[in-house]
Amino acid sequence: MTTPPSAADGLEEFTQLISQEEMFGDPPRREVDPAVRRRRRRIALLVTAIVLLVLVGVPAGYTGWALTAPLGAPAVETWTPPVETPIAAVVSVPSQGAAAVSVAGGDEYLGPTASGVWVSSGGDEPRSIASITKLVTALVILDRHPLADASDPGPTITFSKADHDLYDQYYVRGATIAAMPTGSSMSLHDALATMLIPSASNYAEAVSTWAFGSQWAFRDAAARWLAAQGLTGTTVVEPTGLDARNVSTPSDLIALGKIAAANPVIASIAATPSIELPGPGYLSNTNDLLGSNGVTGLKTGNLGGGTHNLLFTASVPVGTAQPLQVTGVVVGGWDRASVNRDVMRMIDSIRAGFHDVPVATRDQHVGTLTTAWGSSARLVVAGFAAIFTWSDTPISVEMTTTTPKTYEDGEVVGSITWTAGPNTVSVPVEIEGTIEPPTDWWRLTHPGELGGE
Repeated sequence: MTTPPSAADGLEEFTQLISQEEMFGDPPRREVDPAVRRRRRRIALLVTAIVLLVLVGVPAGYTGWALTAPLGAPAVETWTPPVETPIAAVVSVPSQGAAAVSVAGGDEYLGPTASGVWVSSGGDEPRSIASITKLVTALVILDRHPLADASDPGPTITFSKADHDLYDQYYVRGATIAAMPTGSSMSLHDALATMLIPSASNYAEAVSTWAFGSQWAFRDAAARWLAAQGLTGTTVVEPTGLDARNVSTPSDLIALGKIAAANPVIASIAATPSIELPGPGYLSNTNDLLGSNGVTGLKTGNLGGGTHNLLFTASVPVGTAQPLQVTGVVVGGWDRASVNRDVMRMIDSIRAGFHDVPVATRDQHVGTLTTAWGSSARLVVAGFAAIFTWSDTPISVEMTTTTPKTYEDGEVVGSITWTAGPNTVSVPVEIEGTIEPPTDWWRLTHPGELGGE
């Protein structure tokens, strides 16, 4: 069986034939075998087909590629929306006496120092603390006779004639007192409540004597407890606070407040607005601010003559995941009313420092998109945006864009992201208006501006 000649074989034979005729001129005419003639005709047809394929196929392939090739990326000019720097927050502190405040739960906004003494005024010198002393007294007693929790009544205390006589002794000194009949009894929990809620001085001495056997022993225990807690700026010479030598510094008082708030018995009692007990009867808390502005405790201390104090705790919702836990103190106020005002202003100023800062509005122009074929459109913000932050925390912004796919109105082609402290907020960027696609003629005549696969 004869194998048909390939295109290469035919082309080679055709070339050789032409070369021979050019070299030797016209050969003598002779009869050509019909089979040879047919073979030459097939070769000529094959060569013609190859030439036509090259001349027609290449332009057709280019046309198909140019009409379907992806478009190159458009030129994009962008600018981020300007953000006004918010006014820096100022934590209010009193102009008289001394104050300090600590905030837990807000370190990611306020910085790691906020949970220590964050803001203070008036120095850190020891000042008379008056009945804030009773917090120390209660904590020292509970260190000797701990209660399991706030519902544990603890041991029963029976009051003697000597305890009863304390009522008259403190009465003549102008101290706050509560009834303590001879032979009456009370649980340790309720005795502590009577000492702390109305600030009964006779209970402070009676219960501390019961716990340690004598006032000398109590003073020694209090000194050891203060040293163990690192409260080196605090001195307690008696359990009531009537002695002006009971002193502490604002920084020590912040630490004392945190210790007291962490004790479930003390925290529960300090948060109680009033209580009624057999013997003492109805007792009101001396802390007028309980329940106001998030205040949850802790203890007042007043000696008069410019010695009005309040060590307080507050749970303050500000828009963070959890309310801030504020511990603060004001010492050396002129009167109780001015101290209360100072505390309220302090809490209000902390709350006001947290806010939503607007960063973009709907349809705000943030860029221009220009195509290679001469069409353009605006880039706009797809919605309103605001970011939650503290005070004048710096706000950074980043914008990213992508190549459009449809070039139609509303197509999302990027996003803007704002960051402030721990928070971020992002809004899409979209095309405003529709860009018409390029014509076929533009595609065919601009191969260099078409993208690859």
